[in-house]
Amino acid sequence: MTAMTALLRRHQLVWLSCAGWQHLRGGEHAPEVAACLAHWCEQRLPLVVGRQEAGREDLALGLAAPIAWGRRKIALRVPRSAVLYHDRFPRAGEVSRLLPLALRARWSALQRQCEAIDVHARVHGSFGWQAVTRLRYLMPASDIDLLLQVPGVEAADAVASRLAAFEWAGPRIDGELIFPDGSAVAWREWLQWRSGNVQRVMVKRLYGVGLEQGLDWLERQPAVTA
Repeated sequence: MTAMTALLRRHQLVWLSCAGWQHLRGGEHAPEVAACLAHWCEQRLPLVVGRQEAGREDLALGLAAPIAWGRRKIALRVPRSAVLYHDRFPRAGEVSRLLPLALRARWSALQRQCEAIDVHARVHGSFGWQAVTRLRYLMPASDIDLLLQVPGVEAADAVASRLAAFEWAGPRIDGELIFPDGSAVAWREWLQWRSGNVQRVMVKRLYGVGLEQGLDWLERQPAVTA
């Protein structure tokens, strides 16, 4: 885990101070939400960084509740000072224990394919949250949601093509390509755009979402490290 800095990214996990939890639990919440927050506080579980609003000093965070609390998507706000440190969702290999034994070799093969082209995958969504919290999230129809760190366009093309061609009997594989500046594109949408089937692609950023037509958006924001 790394020390808290002024820079955060979408999908980063953050751990709050006691004061931060007091701030959250002091608000008005539905009983099911209050019970979920109480468990998160007592177990010191993380929240996730969501899309931020320009000009606001506080942070927009989220919590994907497990099955026990109705799988709610809970939106929260805390002062930046409430965050003690941050980390990332588990690497793809760390969720293999959540897959049936018969699927694990194919899952490992996919990881090797990604790493061979310098793409490193982490897992969020239901699989990621269950791996982090040890609470039950997975249902029969749960997808595997990947966060694919790509160094550039060539790697994005390569990994999207490999995912499209990947065959297995496991869960549907979704997720985003995360570029060095933090911009993100769903890998399926990227593939459609690059093949010319659509003219614009949706690019998600920490402070908003936009439709882009060319590749100049990759050059408009300076590269940063998480």
